[in-house]
Amino acid sequence: MTKYKLILLVLSVVSLAIFIACTSDTETVTEEASTQTLKTVQDRGTLKCGVNDNLTGFGVLTSGGTFEGFDIDYCKAVAAAILGDASKVEYTPLTASARFEALSSGEIDMLVRNTTWTASRDRDLGNDFTATTFYDGQGMMVYADSGYKTIEDMDGSTVCVLQGTTTELNLDDRFTSVGLNYTPLTFETNDPLQAAFEEKRCDGWTTDKSGLASKRAEFPASAGGPESLVVLAETLSKEPLGPLTRDNDSNFYDVVQWVVFGLIQAEESGITSANVSAMAANPTDPGMARLLGVAFGGGEIADFSFGVDPTFIQNAIAAVGNYGEIYERHLTPLGLTRSGSLNALWTNGGLIYAPPFR
Repeated sequence: MTKYKLILLVLSVVSLAIFIACTSDTETVTEEASTQTLKTVQDRGTLKCGVNDNLTGFGVLTSGGTFEGFDIDYCKAVAAAILGDASKVEYTPLTASARFEALSSGEIDMLVRNTTWTASRDRDLGNDFTATTFYDGQGMMVYADSGYKTIEDMDGSTVCVLQGTTTELNLDDRFTSVGLNYTPLTFETNDPLQAAFEEKRCDGWTTDKSGLASKRAEFPASAGGPESLVVLAETLSKEPLGPLTRDNDSNFYDVVQWVVFGLIQAEESGITSANVSAMAANPTDPGMARLLGVAFGGGEIADFSFGVDPTFIQNAIAAVGNYGEIYERHLTPLGLTRSGSLNALWTNGGLIYAPPFR
């Protein structure tokens, strides 16, 4: 080997080593940035929340330009818990197919958009699902005069469905498993899907039953009104819905998770948006004091070291109320009654349950 070639070889090795080191440092910085969402939100002074903007009851942009709904209230609750102000939320409307990329890229801090918890989404997409806020199941809505009484009656039908969703996959599973022929008519968003359904370009509309209840309740009179539609009795799937954060972002995840639990525990303890201040001033037991971040009987204030003020649950309740208040405000008007459903408190036979604040 000539002296010139030796020098080139040494320079190449050194350059490669520097490149690897720099790449490693960049990846480390990126990873660290993606796991510091809590601090980012606190420094920024706003929470970026990915939501739906056209699903009545869960997430909708009103004519006045404000967002409201069951999911929207969880954005507000988390903002109140972290920042002390439920109005400090920047809402980003997202389609079903765009929602996961928006979360993983850092465009939003959390996603609360009627999103089903599945194994592949949990593992492959780098998401962490927090506690379930609504237990749902996929259904099928048809016109009352269609003659369809069950899924088995729908052989050869065309079904409207949102693309890039578990709904689309469940639809195929259900029809192909029993040898039924069907044609899926897919859409990115609900508006063109509903237009196609109103034009009877599809025989059925499938999505979560909560979504079907929402769309049925507001179905226009010009297309027949709510009475012209029927949601078939069958439930095609399990659809646990709740907020998502990015994977390996435990500080932020813990706050979001325990805000959900805190609003559930508040309902169980009889704490509401109307009485939370009085309860905090004079808690009736140590558990209530721990939940609200105040002392009991001259003792110490429980600080669970979540990186937020110990009163974070108190702030969230004051902003949006307890779980039952949120549900009653947004979902009960759609006909989604809690009694006898999975969304009742565990003390009433449902699955809504919070671990102890201890």
